[in-house]
Amino acid sequence: MAEARRSSGLHSNTRVYHLPHHDLLKIDMAGPLAGVKILDLTSVVMGPFATQILAELGAGVIKIESHDGDNMRDVGPMKSTAMGHLHLHLNRGKRCIALDLKQEAGREVVERMLPDMDVLVYNVRPQAMARLGLSYDDVRAVNPRLIYVGTYGYSERGERAGRAAYDDLIQGSTGVPWLVSRGGAERPRYVPLNFADRVTGLHAVYAITAALYHRERTGQGQSVEVPMFETVSHFVLGDHLAGLSYRPPKGVSGYERLRHRRPYETKDGYLCVLVYNERQWRRFFHAIGRPEMMDDPRFATHALRATHIGEIYDLLAGILQQRTSAEWMALLEEADIPVARMNTVDDLLSDTHLKSSGFFIEEEHPTEGPMYAMRTPTSWSESSPEPTTPAPCLGEHSVEVLAELGYSADEIARMKETGVVKTA
Repeated sequence: MAEARRSSGLHSNTRVYHLPHHDLLKIDMAGPLAGVKILDLTSVVMGPFATQILAELGAGVIKIESHDGDNMRDVGPMKSTAMGHLHLHLNRGKRCIALDLKQEAGREVVERMLPDMDVLVYNVRPQAMARLGLSYDDVRAVNPRLIYVGTYGYSERGERAGRAAYDDLIQGSTGVPWLVSRGGAERPRYVPLNFADRVTGLHAVYAITAALYHRERTGQGQSVEVPMFETVSHFVLGDHLAGLSYRPPKGVSGYERLRHRRPYETKDGYLCVLVYNERQWRRFFHAIGRPEMMDDPRFATHALRATHIGEIYDLLAGILQQRTSAEWMALLEEADIPVARMNTVDDLLSDTHLKSSGFFIEEEHPTEGPMYAMRTPTSWSESSPEPTTPAPCLGEHSVEVLAELGYSADEIARMKETGVVKTA
């Protein structure tokens, strides 16, 4: 490996390392993003979810953690300390180095990585990155081709810039609990998923891949902002802006059908049924022996069905209570009407479609033993991603990465002694 040469950076605390691009930090991955190198300074769910998807697609991801580790390491159940289930499912395919970035020597490690990186992703407030000497101006002075991606609560262009934000706050402020209550819940409730985190994480993935494509065409790196509040607002309003889309308004907010839809109770359980277009309604009423129902003007057109959707869904609910789930499954599948069982989360592990499509990976984790993991849900005719490596222990790759950066064994030993770096 070519030896790094130090030169002055933007300020006296910045060291710039000039290295041949991609002569550093080995990459062994396959897939459409093979060869892309990502420095992951994210924690909790949103950022790690995004970088795991990129790792699954072949990018080489190095995750930097504090000595205490990502908070998700401590969320049980778990077999080993600091190896919680969320960490295991958010950080597969990554290498981990545990650094104290409050020490100058820790920041120097990051500065030495920067010239060889394609993407830097972070999800703390931009002000915190600036205090570490890792603002966009700082890093582009080292690597002008870098894609610098911030995923955090609120856009820096708005009045809430810099405020703390978590999934709960973003769900609430974008109207999600209110929508749940409008659907019949006893009181407003959050969606029981890390909904805002994962939606924003997916936006970060496409932003990163689009920025990489732009750089391939132009040679330009850039800073990209992916704020949670704007992202989830975009998601919610796409369905529910409705009458408020127009100036002046042509009605109220809300896509009415979404407010009324729910699983339907049968004699012995619940089913998910969607009788949607006119042909499906005709087939449905014919299958249950009531073809005359199509003479009801409420069913005549899609627009009329939308106007009376609450009444129609209540009618459907009453009909579905009259037979068992198995009877309805047979009848509706024969009539080619969309129907599915309402699974529990546990049911997904035995779902025959997921098994036959190869969705689950039986992983042998070096410390946690046999595990279920999920492969990327996308399939590729070319450049197919290979299975990723298991999620790392805290500091598992600290020595390996430092050696690749050109640190000697003696230097690494001193860094361990002084608490700059932590190893597994």
